[in-house]
Amino acid sequence: MGVPTDDAVVIQKGKENGDPHVITVNCPDKHGLGCDICRIILDFGLYITKGDVSTDGIWCYMVFWVVPHSSSPFVRWPSLKNRLQSLCPSCSVTFHFEGQASNSSAPAASPVYLLKFFCLDRKGLLHDVTQVLSELELTIQKVKVTTTPDGRVLDLFFITDNMELLHTKERQDDTYKQLNAVLGESCISCELKLVGPEYERHHGISSLSPAIAEELFRFELSDKETRSQALSPDMAKLKKASVVVDNSLSPVHTLLQIVCVDHKGLFYDVLRTLKDCNIKIAYGRFSLNSKGYRDLDLFIQQNDGKKIVDPDKQDGLCSRLRMEMLHPLRVIISNRGPDTELLVANPVELSGKGRPRVFYDVTQALKSLGICIFSAEIGRHSSSEREWEVYRFLLDDNCKFKFSSIGGRNQIVDRVRRLLMGW
Repeated sequence: MGVPTDDAVVIQKGKENGDPHVITVNCPDKHGLGCDICRIILDFGLYITKGDVSTDGIWCYMVFWVVPHSSSPFVRWPSLKNRLQSLCPSCSVTFHFEGQASNSSAPAASPVYLLKFFCLDRKGLLHDVTQVLSELELTIQKVKVTTTPDGRVLDLFFITDNMELLHTKERQDDTYKQLNAVLGESCISCELKLVGPEYERHHGISSLSPAIAEELFRFELSDKETRSQALSPDMAKLKKASVVVDNSLSPVHTLLQIVCVDHKGLFYDVLRTLKDCNIKIAYGRFSLNSKGYRDLDLFIQQNDGKKIVDPDKQDGLCSRLRMEMLHPLRVIISNRGPDTELLVANPVELSGKGRPRVFYDVTQALKSLGICIFSAEIGRHSSSEREWEVYRFLLDDNCKFKFSSIGGRNQIVDRVRRLLMGW
């Protein structure tokens, strides 16, 4: 007998102001559940200070200590519980032997809505709208933003509703109300409707030049590129990761010992990589090192229930983990004709899900620098046998920021990467 469904997720608030909240998940197990939970926690703007994960392959027990990021202190805790609850397999599910197909069908995809508004442009407008959508738990799937020569902006947001209520008049009215509070008198028109064929037309992105694509998507970075991605000199000292494989401590599990510099979404990046590599975690513990490093101990198995003993498989997994921990996101600035373009890319899970809150963080960083966004778009790009989510921003050269100088461009990359990584 399993625990009642309502008790599968328990959130215990911190005793004192500033103490972490404790999220406990106790439910039937499924492949990649830990990754999915960490993704939702990241999507709500929460930072995992430590965690414990254990499973026998049938039932799992996970505990995460979380605190809000300074950039997003407001958290809808009841909604977080509902989102996490929806990930947990039903406690009434009939367990099946490994390799036996489950009768449960995959959940239907959420309907996509087009939010279109036309308004007068101003600094920080795009981030302010993105913040409202985030607080309303509306996920941005695609976006197309265009500024006209007369200082007006046309924004097309393709969104899904995590609460699955956007078909109701009450939910739509609340969305309009929150947006109008931000847009104010600058709003000329605002429309929300289910998407039609136009969604497919906006699914991809404008073509990338071969040079830009190679810089963004190559799997291994050269020493020069590693240094350029390492931000300022003080952070370059921290940019290293150690992944050690040990098969001597358990007769049935391989131990992964990971030491790396901490960043926002670290646990998600590690568990996402293991999920995509079809690796199962039997037990895992995440703790904080005294010098800003993370210690992760993970007892893992291949999908067939065996240890990882092949040296080539070990090396491949370790290399993949180091890359995902050091460079989970790629940030570059380039010239797009006479314009300055900021590009951000992150790998997409095999399930098709992209990293949450990237658009939120990038627009917040540009707003803090006082940089206006002339146009923006989100799309997918396939390269090197992987799919990437690509964010492209044409920056307004009319602001006081010095785009032509190397120092000015490096400052943009530095600010964007720091906010994305939580540094």
